[in-house]
Amino acid sequence: MTGSLRRLRVLAVLDSPTDQGGAERFALGLVSHLPRDRFEPWVCSTRFATPEASEALADAGVSHISLRRTGKLDVHRLGGLAMLLKMGRFDVVHAHMFGSNVWGTVLGKLCSTPVIIAHEHNWSYSGELMRRMIDRHVIARYATRFVAVSESNRTRMIELEGIPAEKVLVLPTAYIPHRVTDPTDIRAELGLAPDAKVIGVAATLRVEKALEVMITALAEVVQRFPDAHLVIAGDGPQRGLLESQVASTGMTGHVHLLGERRDVTPILENVDVGALSSDWEGMPLFVLECMTTGTPVVATNVGGLPEVVEHDRTGLLVPPRDPSALAEAICALLADPERGRRLAAAAAERMQGYTIDAVAQRFADLYEQLVSEAAPQPDSPVAAQT
Repeated sequence: MTGSLRRLRVLAVLDSPTDQGGAERFALGLVSHLPRDRFEPWVCSTRFATPEASEALADAGVSHISLRRTGKLDVHRLGGLAMLLKMGRFDVVHAHMFGSNVWGTVLGKLCSTPVIIAHEHNWSYSGELMRRMIDRHVIARYATRFVAVSESNRTRMIELEGIPAEKVLVLPTAYIPHRVTDPTDIRAELGLAPDAKVIGVAATLRVEKALEVMITALAEVVQRFPDAHLVIAGDGPQRGLLESQVASTGMTGHVHLLGERRDVTPILENVDVGALSSDWEGMPLFVLECMTTGTPVVATNVGGLPEVVEHDRTGLLVPPRDPSALAEAICALLADPERGRRLAAAAAERMQGYTIDAVAQRFADLYEQLVSEAAPQPDSPVAAQT
């Protein structure tokens, strides 16, 4: 605790708040669930928030400022963040993802914010030399702590980026309930038979999700289960490539790109298997969603996934970039629904530590600890001048 009865002022900084991306949803869920008797949460979006995200923040009573940047070179608008930091007298700046980590740490330091947290949700930590250098020499230098979402990511930050171990701590992603929970019969919507086999994915269509591997695997699944279908909820830069692959491989009738959906929970409740084919991951929200909805999971053995999915106990893990192994695991669960139910039940038992209330409490304690450590000690020269 801080030893003070006043609430700590916390400013979350992120690029474009949305209720779709996993990292963005978590950031909004975190500020919305901080204990209000201890914290006054704010959000600064450096670009634009979606209407749905703005509405969610308003409903939660979280103050929101948008800098309305339109591009990377539109840096003059970041003066608004500096002004906000100077006038707002924030105790904590908590930045999320690379761009906001840069500006949040640099401007937070220049404006003498007592505690600065940089939060890296997901990237490969390899390649992109400039990004690794900025992580090490700018963000890690000015941040009070650098948060990783899994032990795997923490290890890679230390070993591949050279970030001091004492700077990096692990706090997990939490399950964030979707606001739309009305029933969705995805089979009826798509005109599928009531007993059709359905594999579900909910993800932003980015390169690291390796959904082309999933589509290749589906072609093998269909050979064994001709009524198998893959539904992908989400949108993103890889959509055009995926559409071309679907057409060229003859999977048009079996792959359904749903676009952005806000009824992910009821969709997952009605699929047979949830599957993830990623090349790398931090702590994917999709897997936590499957664990919550009782959907058996098949995922690649990368990043933080083996920390939450225990092979053949709470799900099935397969090597990345191996469509045949992915197809075999999916087929195993389609062929044995009782096995899938056992895995899903065991996974649900592990969810207690991944609820947003539990994770928000851990961040709340961290904020108070770091603010207390940053406060001038009674016998220090700074304290003597106040």
